[in-house]
Amino acid sequence: MLEVPFTTAGEIDTSCFARLVRHVLASGVTAVMFPGFASEVLKLTDAEREELTHTLLQHTKNRDVAAIVSIPDHSTEVAVRRATDAAAAGADVVNILPPHQLSPGPSAVQGHLEAVLAAVAPTPVMVQFAPAQTGSALTADDLARLRQRSPNLKFVKVESTPPGAMITALRSRAPDVGTLVGYAGLHLMDAWRRGAVGVQPGCSFIELYLRVWALLEAGEEAAAERLHSRMLPYLSYWMQGVEIIVAAEKLISARRGLVDDPYCRRPRHTLDTTEVAMVDRFLDEFADLLPDVRA
Repeated sequence: MLEVPFTTAGEIDTSCFARLVRHVLASGVTAVMFPGFASEVLKLTDAEREELTHTLLQHTKNRDVAAIVSIPDHSTEVAVRRATDAAAAGADVVNILPPHQLSPGPSAVQGHLEAVLAAVAPTPVMVQFAPAQTGSALTADDLARLRQRSPNLKFVKVESTPPGAMITALRSRAPDVGTLVGYAGLHLMDAWRRGAVGVQPGCSFIELYLRVWALLEAGEEAAAERLHSRMLPYLSYWMQGVEIIVAAEKLISARRGLVDDPYCRRPRHTLDTTEVAMVDRFLDEFADLLPDVRA
């Protein structure tokens, strides 16, 4: 998940975003998504979203890395329009954040998902299951039925807390749908054991997640768990709120030279001195895996 660099005046920094995209693509990821909660998507204008999405697609079109374009729009008509535009522009996967404003009922949510799935078919689609952020009432049975009606539903990003039960249920009811774990990978080890096919965190310390995943794929589960366990005290604190982890990741990116400034658009969480010190401890602890890119 890509963050959005801003200038100290709060304007998007497109050249810095392009630099960040190049860094993430070079790290060894197999897919990259934009926009999302970590992108401060609710604080971007439509024009800014379009410009940054175009920048991402320009960088991925000749690379073996899937570009996932997220469609968080609440209106079905707007979501269909944006999703079809994204697919036509070269998105490899379309991610749908179910509508949640003013608490639409289950049938309205499912109708929204079906409309977007049909509009972009056969482009693969991922549904983002994030009940803490959206209040989604979707169940594993709902998603399994949706898959039966819409064969291009290929993935579900599970961000429930904890995600394990949903991953297990989806594996049972819709075994041909791949599950990814989000929520900063806080529950990565449990998700892996239940059959998740990937993790989709923020991008400021993507190297740590890649290392954990590589160890898992190499059969070194104990080593993967040790590394992940070292990350947990930081992740569990930062994931107390979306604004906290956005601010922490922005500062990490700035400290590493991935972006020029850690500015977050308002309203925002301002890290206090203790939280800044935590970021610095994190960078010291994992310095061997998180080099300063300016060095």
